[in-house]
Amino acid sequence: MTPAQRVAELRRELDRHTRLYYIENAPEISDRDFDMMMHELEELEKAHPELDDPLSPTHRVGSDLAAKGFLQAEHINPMLSLANTYSVGEVDDFVGRCRDGLMGEDFEIVGELKYDGTSISLIYEHGRLVRAVTRGDGTRGDIVTDNVLTIRSIPAVVEGPGIPDSFEIRGEILLPWAAFDRLNAEREANGDSLFANPRNAAAGTLKTLNSAEVARRGLDAVFYYLIGDNLPSDNHYDNLMAARSWGFKVAPHMQLLRSIEEVDTFINRWDTERRTLPVATDGLVFKINSLRQQLNLGYTAKSPRWAIAYKFPAERALTKLRFVSFEVGRMGVITPVANLDPVLLSGTIVKRASLHNADIVATLDIHHGDMLYVEKGGEIIPKITGVDTDARVPEAAPVEFVTHCPACGTPLIRVEGEASWVCPNKYGCPPQIVGRIEHFVGRHMMDIDGIGEEVAQKLYDLGYVCDIADLYSLTEEKLLNVEGFKERSAQRVLDGLKASLQVPFERSLYALSIPFVGETGSKKLARAVGSIDRLMAMSEEELTVVPDIGPRTARAIREFFAEPVNISIVNRLKEAGVRMEVDSSAQATTDRLQGKTFVISGVFAKHSREQYKDMIEANGGRNSGSISKKTDYVLAGDNMGPSKLEKASRLGIPVIDEDTFLAMIQDED
Repeated sequence: MTPAQRVAELRRELDRHTRLYYIENAPEISDRDFDMMMHELEELEKAHPELDDPLSPTHRVGSDLAAKGFLQAEHINPMLSLANTYSVGEVDDFVGRCRDGLMGEDFEIVGELKYDGTSISLIYEHGRLVRAVTRGDGTRGDIVTDNVLTIRSIPAVVEGPGIPDSFEIRGEILLPWAAFDRLNAEREANGDSLFANPRNAAAGTLKTLNSAEVARRGLDAVFYYLIGDNLPSDNHYDNLMAARSWGFKVAPHMQLLRSIEEVDTFINRWDTERRTLPVATDGLVFKINSLRQQLNLGYTAKSPRWAIAYKFPAERALTKLRFVSFEVGRMGVITPVANLDPVLLSGTIVKRASLHNADIVATLDIHHGDMLYVEKGGEIIPKITGVDTDARVPEAAPVEFVTHCPACGTPLIRVEGEASWVCPNKYGCPPQIVGRIEHFVGRHMMDIDGIGEEVAQKLYDLGYVCDIADLYSLTEEKLLNVEGFKERSAQRVLDGLKASLQVPFERSLYALSIPFVGETGSKKLARAVGSIDRLMAMSEEELTVVPDIGPRTARAIREFFAEPVNISIVNRLKEAGVRMEVDSSAQATTDRLQGKTFVISGVFAKHSREQYKDMIEANGGRNSGSISKKTDYVLAGDNMGPSKLEKASRLGIPVIDEDTFLAMIQDED
């Protein structure tokens, strides 16, 4: 057998086993045998580069070389939205309209699950995937072929009877619940913001510029529509069955329905059974089966008349309130939390839900032991939406908001004009102190690795860290006395403390937890005042001259530095070497970006987002958090949100990468 013949054989076998494993859930060989075949193919391709093929199984792990962005392509057939409803009655009306539009002709309806992911269009020519395009604005989308090729359940090459020379297949890119939970656990451990739901995670992953990261995250896909000339059948259902035989992962729960009663039964069935699925769903789709009848019914300006989406109501559960706890934040705000009997909701177990403030507790009229309605609607954070008063025990007393701090016993005060109750014992209330320690070491503040919520609490309990300045008095000996610490973890903290001495003043300022002074305000203050000494000496009137510093923030700054304990902490931080003034060498200096507004989104390889913001402002530009007609450029990194990309495209705003931006601010020869 020649090398070319063996390469072709290995590719066919690897593609077949990939299909058996990822699509049919019926593997025939072990993972080890699969890996050995893959290794043999890799070696053959290295020895014979002339046999390389971009669709080879060896290329489907992705590349760690960041792309320059995404090119766009127009859809051959527009990707229209479906009309949708939350009413079973309106679905029945849709069936009636189809009957009228078809002049009483018999018809079948295909019922399908509506998977909650991000839409994709794949173009195949002569059995090979040539282009993958996101929905975009429905007329044109981003070409994401390299990323799609990393998804094992999507065939790069298809074989079988009746395959047209050219066809388009549409589906949904998904992140299964298990992969979603794993990804969010990783992000939480790294201090990154969590994805709100699998849909957002799938969309963000698909737009990641690093295809190796896409491959790692475990995306899946389900297909629901086949388009093209010379299709195998004249109806939707049989065409998808043909696509399944070619190797596509077609929705497994499709069903032919022939009456309104069958449609209603399908809805009732999946309103319950969808909760057991390994992927997120948010509704059902009903389509006329016959392609001829679809053409006869036609389209409105926005959607086909031959299909409708039925959206499930936000998932809701009824569970018992065990008790309400009152938790103290780093700024002293008291938050009531409903502790619940565990309940499965949108794929996760819910045990707690914030009640936010005293007004919401009163509005809901929650009593001890009540049965509470909890909703997630696909989001991460559950919320209490109501009370089943019929299930209330007659003698149950209403939940009353605490009058004293649950941690230190100090009488609470009400924030003027707000719903919040606050513990005023800022410097003696343990949760507030520990909260400030947690904030200080955070990634956007001092970025001290190895100290999280649990470690901060242990350090406080041991008396080693009673305020943020005490962190710089930690030694290896002290750290080794902390439960769970070994030499390596202790050194990790000490290295993090040393590295934090290089953090610029604006982040040191943000790390102090001055009320109403957030990340952006800290940056503006740092640049306006230059040093902590100058800031501490400024009056309220002088502070309000700084851009975006209003009277409330100015007053909070003055009150913060009127406290001797805060002056002491700042002085001890200075003695430890924490930067408390602007590095004049980092200020700058050019007007290359004068008058230009940038929006930064994504994760970058060469510099952090904060550093890019600094560069923009140092060169006369302006940063903005949202895209508008006034935006001049979007600086896009890895994992940029798809909604921002879509909006930039719609407004015609250039999307540039790191290299392009850095070239814009380089000194000219």
